[in-house]
Amino acid sequence: MSRRFTVTSLPPAAPAATPDLESHPQPAAKLRHLSGEDAKGDGNPKESSPFINSTDTEKGREYDGKNMALFEEEMDTSPMVSSLLSGLANYTNLPQGSREHEEAENNEGGKKKPVQAPRMGTFMGVYLPCLQNIFGVILFLRLTWVVGIAGIMEAFCMVFICCSCTMLTAISMSAIATNGVVPAGGSYYMISRSLGPEFGGAVGLCFYLGTTFAGAMYILGTIEILLAYLFPAMAIFKAEDASGEAAAMLNNMRVYGTCVLTCMATVVFVGVKYVNKFALVFLGCVILSILAIYAGVIKSAFDPPNFPICLLGNRTLSRHGFDVCAKLAWEGNETVTTRLWGLFCSSRFLNATCDEYFTRNNVTEIQGIPGAASGLIKENLWSSYLTKGVIVERRGMPSVGLVEGTPIDMDHPYVFSDMTSYFTLLVGIYFPSVTGIMAGSNRSGDLRDAQKSIPTGTILAIATTSAVYISSVVLFGACIEGVVLRDKFGEAVNGNLVVGTLAWPSPWVIVIGSFFSTCGAGLQSLTGAPRLLQAISRDGIVPFLQVFGHGKANGEPTWALLLTACICEIGILIASLDEVAPILSMFFLMCYMFVNLACAVQTLLRTPNWRPRFRYYHWTLSFLGMSLCLALMFICSWYYALVAMLIAGLIYKYIEYRGAEKEWGDGIRGLSLSAARYALLRLEEGPPHTKNWRPQLLVLVRVDQDQNVVHPQLLSLTSQLKAGKGLTIVGSVLEGTFLDNHPQAQRAEESIRRLMEAEKVKGFCQVVISSNLRDGVSHLIQSGGLGGLQHNTVLVGWPRNWRQKEDHQTWRNFIELVRETTAGHLALLVTKNVSMFPGNPERFSEGSIDVWWIVHDGGMLMLLPFLLRHHKVWRKCKMRIFTVAQMDDNSIQMKKDLTTFLYHLRITAEVEVVEMHESDISAYTYEKTLVMEQRSQILKQMHLTKNEREREVRLPRLGSESLKLLPALGLHSRDGPGLMLLVTGTAFTLEHYSSPFFLSTPPPSTGLPSSRGTLQLHLPSLPARMQRALAWVTDFPL
Repeated sequence: MSRRFTVTSLPPAAPAATPDLESHPQPAAKLRHLSGEDAKGDGNPKESSPFINSTDTEKGREYDGKNMALFEEEMDTSPMVSSLLSGLANYTNLPQGSREHEEAENNEGGKKKPVQAPRMGTFMGVYLPCLQNIFGVILFLRLTWVVGIAGIMEAFCMVFICCSCTMLTAISMSAIATNGVVPAGGSYYMISRSLGPEFGGAVGLCFYLGTTFAGAMYILGTIEILLAYLFPAMAIFKAEDASGEAAAMLNNMRVYGTCVLTCMATVVFVGVKYVNKFALVFLGCVILSILAIYAGVIKSAFDPPNFPICLLGNRTLSRHGFDVCAKLAWEGNETVTTRLWGLFCSSRFLNATCDEYFTRNNVTEIQGIPGAASGLIKENLWSSYLTKGVIVERRGMPSVGLVEGTPIDMDHPYVFSDMTSYFTLLVGIYFPSVTGIMAGSNRSGDLRDAQKSIPTGTILAIATTSAVYISSVVLFGACIEGVVLRDKFGEAVNGNLVVGTLAWPSPWVIVIGSFFSTCGAGLQSLTGAPRLLQAISRDGIVPFLQVFGHGKANGEPTWALLLTACICEIGILIASLDEVAPILSMFFLMCYMFVNLACAVQTLLRTPNWRPRFRYYHWTLSFLGMSLCLALMFICSWYYALVAMLIAGLIYKYIEYRGAEKEWGDGIRGLSLSAARYALLRLEEGPPHTKNWRPQLLVLVRVDQDQNVVHPQLLSLTSQLKAGKGLTIVGSVLEGTFLDNHPQAQRAEESIRRLMEAEKVKGFCQVVISSNLRDGVSHLIQSGGLGGLQHNTVLVGWPRNWRQKEDHQTWRNFIELVRETTAGHLALLVTKNVSMFPGNPERFSEGSIDVWWIVHDGGMLMLLPFLLRHHKVWRKCKMRIFTVAQMDDNSIQMKKDLTTFLYHLRITAEVEVVEMHESDISAYTYEKTLVMEQRSQILKQMHLTKNEREREVRLPRLGSESLKLLPALGLHSRDGPGLMLLVTGTAFTLEHYSSPFFLSTPPPSTGLPSSRGTLQLHLPSLPARMQRALAWVTDFPL
C-alpha cells in the first residue's frame, strides 16, 4: 500500500517556545525541496537553531536550559540533574497572576522582550506548592495538643475525616480543572464558570475572606513562636500575676501582629519578586522540619531525649518558676528548701505554712519523651477533654485530693488549661491544616501539561500530607507523655515547643523552621488574596468592588492589597489562633462544598462541554464530598456556619439583583432547563385544581411606528394583578412579512422588555409578524405558552375609534377576539380608559374597589379585587360588593346570602343591595344564571362523553346583531377607569362555575359616582336585545 507525501517549502521563522505537543501538533523538523535553489538553503547563515553553526548568540540563549530530548516524555520519566536543579532555582509558590505581575515589573522600562519562563512539570509545578501550602502552622503549634486532648483514636478519626474531605474535593477539582484552563483565581473561576456568576461571586468572596483570615492565622502563629519560644523577653505587656498572663499575651499578639502585617504588606506592595526569592527557603524549612520530627521519632526508640517534667501528686507543674523538682534539697549536711517550696509556702523556712495539696502529695519527676518503645500509646489512646482553668493532670498517678469545692490558687506554678475543649472545637482548629489543595490548579497556565499535572500532583500531595498527619497522630501519642501533649505552650518542658522536644538533632530546628514557614505562608496569603479579589472585581459581577480591580501599571492590585490588609487586621485584633482558625475553616469548607457541587451538577446534567481529561470521578463522590463539607461546617461551629451561609446568601442575592449579567455556559442554566422541562411535563399530567387556579395572563399590547408600547398602563395593571406570580405573556402583532419586518420585531421586543422591567412584570415577551392584525392575534392566542404552562385569561385594551365608519375593521377585530377567546375557553379582560389607571409608584391612602355582581360566576369576580389588594397600590382600599334587586325582592335575605357566600370564599368585603325598578333592570339576569347552573348540572348528570360535550359548543358567526354589542359595551364609563371581564367557555373559577358577564362603571341610574380612587366592576343592566347579542357572541343559549 503506497502513501503520498507532499513536501512544501517553509519560509524561515523565528524560534518560539516549545509548543504543547498535545494541543498543537507540529512536525519535528522543517522539510524543504531537495531540488533547485532550495537545496542550497535560504542563504541565511543565522538560521534560528541551536546547532553548532549558529552565530546568533542572542537567539541561541533562548535554548539555554531547554531539554533537547527527541521525545518530551523521556524527560518526564528520567529528568537530567541539571534540569532538576534548574527547576529548583526557578521554583515559586506564587499563583499565576503574581508571576505575570512579577514579569511585568522586571521588564518595566526596558527594551528587552520578556522571555517566557520554562514550563513546570508535576513535581515542581503542583506537588511541591501544594505540599508547602498544606503543611502549616497547625502542624507545628497545635497538632500535639489536639492529640493529647482528643486521644489517638478520636484524633485519628478527626484527621481521617478532614483528609477524606479534601481528597474528595481534589477529585472533583481535578475534573473541573482538566475541563479547561483555570486562570488566576482558582476556585473562583471553577465555581463561577460551572455554577454561574451568582454562586461564583458568593463563594469566591468567601474564599477570599478565608484566604485573608488564613494570612492573619499565619501571622499570629509567627508572633506566638516569636514571643513564646524564640524571644520571650520581647513582650511589651507584662502580667503582674498568673491570672493576667493570657490578657497580656493577647495584647502582645495584637501589637506585634499589626507590625508584622504592615511589614509583610509593604513587601508585597514593593514587589512579589521579593516574595518569590524566598519561596525555596520557606519550602526547605517545611521539609527539614518534618524530616527532623521523623528522625527524632526513630532516635527516641533507642535513645529518648532528656526532657524531665515535674509532677505534684498527679498535677503537672510549670518549669518557669523553679529549677529543681523537689521540696527539699541537701546542701552539705543541711536540709534546705527549694524554690518550689517558696512557690507553695509562705516562706523559705521548714515551719512555714504551705498549701494543703502541696503538703499532702509528693513531688515526682518523669520523662516527658519516653520514646516510641515505651508502650505509652495505650495511655494516650483515649480522650481527656478539659474545661478552662483546670489543671492538667496525669492519669494513673497517686494523688491525695482536697475537699470538693476547695478553690485553686491561680498563682501556683501549675499548668492550666487555657480554654474549654471538645471534639467539635478541635475539628475547627485542625481543619486549616489540610487546606491549600488548590495551589496547583491556581497555576495551570505555568504548567507544561496541566491536564496531567493538576490531578496527579494534587492527589499525591494530599496523599503525602494525609500520611504525614495520620502517622504524626500515632507517633506523637506513642512517644510523648500525655500531660506534655496537653500542655499547649510547653510550660512543663521549660517553655520548649512540644513538637520540638521530639525533633532531632535539636528543638531549634523545629522552632526556626516553623517560624520561617509561617512567615512564608503569611506572605503567600497576602499575595494570593488580593489577586483573587482583583479577578472577581475585573469580572464586574459585583459592582461596588470594581475599584479593587485597578492597581499599579504592571497590574499589581494595590487597592485590593489595602482592603486585604484591613480585613487581615480584624483577625490580628482577635489575637487568638484558636479563635481565628474556625472562622477560616467555615469559608474554606464552603468553597470546597461548592467545588463538589459544581462537579456533581456538571456530571449529572451531562452537558456537551463537560469533557474532563481526568476520568476517575463520579457524581456520588462529589455528592459525598459536598455532604462531608456541610457536615464539617456545622461540626466545627454551627453559629459560624450560619453566619458564613448568611454572608454567602447576601452576596448571592446582591449579585442576582445588582450584578452584571454574565453568560458563561454555567451548569445552573442547564439545571434550570432540566427543572423547567420536568415541571412542564408534570403540568401535562392533568388540569390544575381549583385551589391552584389564578389568572395566567396573555396581555395584548399595541406598538407605534417607533416600536414603543402605546398604553404602558396596561402593564402597570398586569403587575398589580399578578404581583410576580403565575404566568404572564406580553404579546404584540406587527403587520407585514417576517423577512421584511424582522428588525422591527426585534426592536419591539426590546422595547416591551424594557417596559416590563420598568413595571416589574415578570414574564415573557412574544412579537408576532402577520399579514393582518386579526390573524396575528389569533396566532398569539393559539400558540402562547408551552405545554401545560399556558394562559387562561386574555387582557386587552378597549378598541379606540370604533364608532368611525372608516375604521370598521377595529370593532370587527375585537368581535373576532371575543369569539376566539370563547372558542379557546378563555377569560377575557377588557380595560377601558386605561390611561386613567394608577401606576405602580402611586399609592391610594383610601378608596374602594366596587364589584357589581349580578351573575353568579362562582367567585372569580371576587378573586380579581382580592389579587389587586395584594399590591401596595391597592392595599389600603376597601372592597365593596354591590348586587341589584328589584323592588319586590327580599333585599335583606339577598344581603345575608351574599355575606355567607363571601364568608365561605374567605374574602372580607362590604355588601350592599341596590334596589332598582323593572324598567332599569331585566329579570333576564337572574334567569340567565339559573339557565347556566341548570345546564351545568344536567351535563354532569348525563355523564356525557368528551365528544358529546364538545358537540354542545356551537361556534358563532359574525352577524348584524353583533355590531350592537359595541354600543352596549361602550354605554358607560366614559370618564373613569373601568375593567370589563368576559368569562367565556369553560374557564376555571373558584367553584367550577362559568358564565358570561360584563364589568364597567356603574350605570347612571344607581346614582353612585365614579371616582379616581375607585375601581368599579359590574354587569350593567342591558336591554333584552343587547343581552341576546351578548349571549349570541359568547355562544351561550338563551
